[in-house]
Amino acid sequence: MKFLLPALFSLCVLCNAQADEALKAAIASPERTPAFAQRDVWRHPYETLSFFGIRPDSTVVELSPGAGWYTEILAPYLRDKGQLIVGADDPQSSNAGFVNRRQRLVDKFKASPQRYDKVVLGVFVPPAQLAYAAPNSADLVLTFRNIHNWMDDGDGVVAAVFASAFRSLKHGGVFGVVEHRLPATQVQDATTSTGYVSQAYVVQVAKAAGFQLAGSSEINANPKDTADHPGGVWALPPSYFNKDVDRSKYEAIGESDRMTLKFVKP
Repeated sequence: MKFLLPALFSLCVLCNAQADEALKAAIASPERTPAFAQRDVWRHPYETLSFFGIRPDSTVVELSPGAGWYTEILAPYLRDKGQLIVGADDPQSSNAGFVNRRQRLVDKFKASPQRYDKVVLGVFVPPAQLAYAAPNSADLVLTFRNIHNWMDDGDGVVAAVFASAFRSLKHGGVFGVVEHRLPATQVQDATTSTGYVSQAYVVQVAKAAGFQLAGSSEINANPKDTADHPGGVWALPPSYFNKDVDRSKYEAIGESDRMTLKFVKP
């Protein structure tokens, strides 16, 4: 046994190194959308996903992928050994915007089957449709800058989403959250009209769902962001809600200050 342990340790180190290189390769891929890759300096995908503990053989759920910024990294990284489940809009929705957004994602997947052919495209419509993954099946459930949207529909919706993540995860699984962060000195707007969310609120809702806070990181912090801009977080790049008004100021600030939280299902 004393000879076996060092060999096992060396094997684990090798596997971790290979996983790191695979993640770096997915991020560096020339097949990513160039405008997406330009935002790596603000979104720190390698550091963020590493903090959440992703591995190439993980089963990962991505909630509300939007245009697929993180999906472009996750899909090829997980394709051979893992599984990516995307909780996207309902194709039968009465909201044409939601239907069009899902169709754009479908078209993206069809255009590059060598990257997306194994992605499971589920339906995520909180709070009505939350069965995007089987109970106790996922290693990670990830969401990037979406909580403010759910809060606009009420605290009950946020609680329902967090509960669905808890159900979907295996014991020991990780719920990874990145969100625009409201300074602790500012009062939370119930509907998050500014797009900024209190970190204390997120931790509170997660704990109520049964999660334990396993760690927080300043990977995506931006101390230049005061979170008090006319037009909210959308005043900052890349949205520039205020157009040319104070544009140079917002360019100098950069993208928003963000919390990065790692919750674990006991």
